[in-house]
Amino acid sequence: MSRMRNLYISKLWIWERRIIMDLIGIELEHAIEIIKDNVPKKSKAYELSLWDANKRILAEDIYSPIDNPPFDKSPLDGFALRSQDLKGASKANPIRISVVDVIYAGHYSLKELKAGQAARIMTGAPIPSGADCVIRLEDVEEEDGFIIVSKELKHHDNYCFKGEDVIKGTHILSKGEKITYIEQGILASLGIDRVKVYDKPRLALLVTGDELVAPGKELALGKIYDSNLTLLYSRLSELGFEPVIADYLPDNPSLAADKLKEVCKKADIIVTTGGVSVGDKDILHEVLPLMGAKRLFWRVNLKPGTPAMFATYEDRVMFHLSGNPFAAVTTFELLVRPYLAKVSKDKDLDLNRKKAILDNDFTKESKGRRFIRARETDGTVTIPQVSKHASGILSSMIGCNCLIDIPAGSPKLAKGTEVEIIYL
Repeated sequence: MSRMRNLYISKLWIWERRIIMDLIGIELEHAIEIIKDNVPKKSKAYELSLWDANKRILAEDIYSPIDNPPFDKSPLDGFALRSQDLKGASKANPIRISVVDVIYAGHYSLKELKAGQAARIMTGAPIPSGADCVIRLEDVEEEDGFIIVSKELKHHDNYCFKGEDVIKGTHILSKGEKITYIEQGILASLGIDRVKVYDKPRLALLVTGDELVAPGKELALGKIYDSNLTLLYSRLSELGFEPVIADYLPDNPSLAADKLKEVCKKADIIVTTGGVSVGDKDILHEVLPLMGAKRLFWRVNLKPGTPAMFATYEDRVMFHLSGNPFAAVTTFELLVRPYLAKVSKDKDLDLNRKKAILDNDFTKESKGRRFIRARETDGTVTIPQVSKHASGILSSMIGCNCLIDIPAGSPKLAKGTEVEIIYL
């Protein structure tokens, strides 16, 4: 076993010497630079149904093709008429107006209103020629084809103008903006049913570890239930990405290399957990050279998740994260999210940092840079279950919405200390 181990280490050393850009033990910021430098220079875009465009990023500027509304219209149910016909109208001096037409929404009138004439009109219907205001239905009395009006109206009272919302040719949305339900509604109101959006990368999620058992199966002695596949699949879905593959990777280097090569035919981004440290079963060190992949860095100066690895294979990128659940979550947020933000052009996905005041003590010194789970509320951040912060523990993540970034060389943190947080 010792001889095999030495042979493995020798192979690993040779492989590391062959890779020019390979970096070991780098700072987080340097790792993120390397990751972002490997985002493809050209972004693919395609046309998509407006119905399917929610949370997508626009790949074009959009200008209004029409005036909205496309005609002067009534904002309420009532009667369209001429304001000059109502001068002097009051309860003591009601004015009698003849009703000569009825206009429903979706229809229009060819009549031009003359002096002393009105048209019954519904909300959203075009205001007829000759009318310059609309009186509410409840403000009149109806009597044998006439309305009795006891109040004056001004020019353009209760009147929606053509182009009041948007004038034809107006710049509505810019390339790079995210489409939400509001933007979808606005575009629909302008008659736009298709938009050009940036393509989303295809993601594959793979988990290593012979000790892992999928939830729902019987748990044999020595086995543990896998949480990483569910954890990261759900997180990707929350961020707007649906993995095309979610599977387990065998602990055999040769088989794992073959499987990863096949996965790379179907996905642009591959995220794995486990197999990146220095144990006998940390197979990724053998898998990548077997594939012909290029490792760009291994080990980042942070805890948890130090052994994180980043590699490229042909035009694919591969993130290899620690197998411990909290370490996997932390390095996913710190390393994978910045790549997803840049490749998808979605700024909302990038790291969002803020200062906050610690609401309780953190009694551990931090020789190296450390990230701990926490909950921020109104500028105050609380560390839950301080005793449960090992990288294999997930339960203390319940209710957490941020990570506290503790610099290397920090002493114990007392309540009231200002800290920097990264929102999850």
